Amino acid sequence: MGLTLTEKILSKHLVEGEMIKGSEIGIKIDQTLTQDATGTMAYLEFEAMGVPRVKTEKSVAYIDHNTLQSGFENADDHRFIGSICKKHGVYFSRPGNGICHQVHLERFGKPGKTLIGSDSHTPTGGGIGMIAIGAGGMDVAVAMGGGTYYITCPKVVKINLTGKLSPWVSAKDIILEVLKRLSVKGGVGKVMEYTGEGVKTLSVPERATITNMGAELGATTSIFPSDEITREFLKAQQREEDYVPLSADSDAVYDEEVNINLSELVPLAACPHSPDNVKSVDEIGKMKIDQVLIGSCTNSSLLDMLKVAHILEGKTVNPDVSLAIAPGSKQVLNMLAQNGALATMISAGARILESACGPCIGMGQSPNSAGISLRTFNRNFEGRSGTKDAKIYLVSPETAAISAINGYLTNPCEMGDMPDFVLPEKFLVNDNMVVAPIEEDKMDTVEILRGPNIKPFPVSKPMESEITAGVSLKVGDNITTDHIMPAGAKILPLRSNIPKISEYCFAVCDESFPSRAKEMGKSIIVGGSNYGQGSSREHAALAPLYLGVKMVLTKSFARIHMANLINAGIIPATFKNEADYDRIDGGDVLEIKGVTDGIKNADTLTVIDKTKNFDFEVSIDLSERQREMLLAGGLLNYTKNNSNK
Repeated sequence: MGLTLTEKILSKHLVEGEMIKGSEIGIKIDQTLTQDATGTMAYLEFEAMGVPRVKTEKSVAYIDHNTLQSGFENADDHRFIGSICKKHGVYFSRPGNGICHQVHLERFGKPGKTLIGSDSHTPTGGGIGMIAIGAGGMDVAVAMGGGTYYITCPKVVKINLTGKLSPWVSAKDIILEVLKRLSVKGGVGKVMEYTGEGVKTLSVPERATITNMGAELGATTSIFPSDEITREFLKAQQREEDYVPLSADSDAVYDEEVNINLSELVPLAACPHSPDNVKSVDEIGKMKIDQVLIGSCTNSSLLDMLKVAHILEGKTVNPDVSLAIAPGSKQVLNMLAQNGALATMISAGARILESACGPCIGMGQSPNSAGISLRTFNRNFEGRSGTKDAKIYLVSPETAAISAINGYLTNPCEMGDMPDFVLPEKFLVNDNMVVAPIEEDKMDTVEILRGPNIKPFPVSKPMESEITAGVSLKVGDNITTDHIMPAGAKILPLRSNIPKISEYCFAVCDESFPSRAKEMGKSIIVGGSNYGQGSSREHAALAPLYLGVKMVLTKSFARIHMANLINAGIIPATFKNEADYDRIDGGDVLEIKGVTDGIKNADTLTVIDKTKNFDFEVSIDLSERQREMLLAGGLLNYTKNNSNK
């Protein structure tokens, strides 16, 4: 029986466990990446481990999220990260060099390697044949220190692509089709492996668009084979030596199969407020729009930008529409400037933003009140744009560009013939905005630069044998990390200050939660299914930890957030009988006895609702290692304990 590509790479990197679906495995990590919104905390955690130098093949820190410097906080964080990188062996991608996933794909990603990043869209690297996984900052810190990274051995889903995309239908439409079929929960515990003749029709940037937005499926990661198209891309990036041919065996056995005929796809859009609320552009109709934003780590490649420039050439943006474009990297921006495409965009009336995440994380360009915004981004959660009553639609660059001209949602297929857009044989390579670390024997000459906003991360204590706490908050299904710990220009600069940022915890759901939780001293949060989907931000676990949350009790969890809760020392429990969710209300006092014994030896805990006088069982689905982590009070304590041994 042959192996899937996923199984081949994971097996090669296996450090602990066995390749049994559903069991925990530990894998060696070759590369890591961080971004500045999560990076400051990750490097504080790395410092706390006392490891003098990173032990990965390549670790890169990117400045791409908190680039709107409306106060000293972001600039101080950037300076801190830069000094940490210089001292401890991490490459530092300076502000302006581009979005982490776009730059890493261009300059550092290697087929067959493992990569984890403190950003949920790290699976972008799957477009080049990597096992690339989003993780919490603490997991990345441990990996940088040479530690093993643990995941549940995933099921592998074969997504068989046949046919070829019609003119003006794009890679974005492929992943929107997958989301439409499988939902935001459809990838949990799975890797999406793309195969079939249709794969050969897609360039590396197109593949990366698909693997990037696989994060919205809840998938562990997504991956494409490394083939001649991969080789040509790496050759054009002047690093052909990094190419390795990789594919699944012809007789590989998959857990599930999805068949997509690319020839049958049409332009699609994800409607508010979920990436899987997908309809065809024609089905939605000629809806008047207020704003169009083109960019993000999903759709900011040179290929995307060349298509946009072609559509805008000789035209003017509709007077009722604001169009902003953010090329994904300095490389892309430079090449657009050299070939005239940038001038075309500017002439049409586009507002050119810096090569950064920007409005995708609510960092500027918020729509007008109740505005309708078309975005080539990957998430359209309510309030994420910075305007709570805005309606955000996720579309392809082609749909976005023609709609900006017309002033209403437009099917790009109306444009008729499409030129043959091809990538250059040679990209403009200039890595002068990547700072290499200092030599190891000169580490002591580097001073770590800390600003006043940088506070130590909250320290958790070993697990208590008994928990009696009130329910400080009850929420419904599909709560995202944006709900738990919002982003945006006001809040993101506080990412290195847990006490301050905790004041905004769950502000989208209930502004009184932080003060109530603090007043209660210790508490429990109750949630519905798919709790914690979305971003990898560990602040969604660290802020509740700071506010005294001891347990999060839900119907089900998203993978990364559950791992982050365990890393923080908070118990993630699920209802054994989901009907018990309806019996509990905010304010109920819950009692759990025998907590430490239960975590050590059992798969369930008994919870007593002292307010309503009934008891029920909850599941704690944990590996042996996760049990030890919780008992120690989280990953940092666990790592210290083991290193002392």
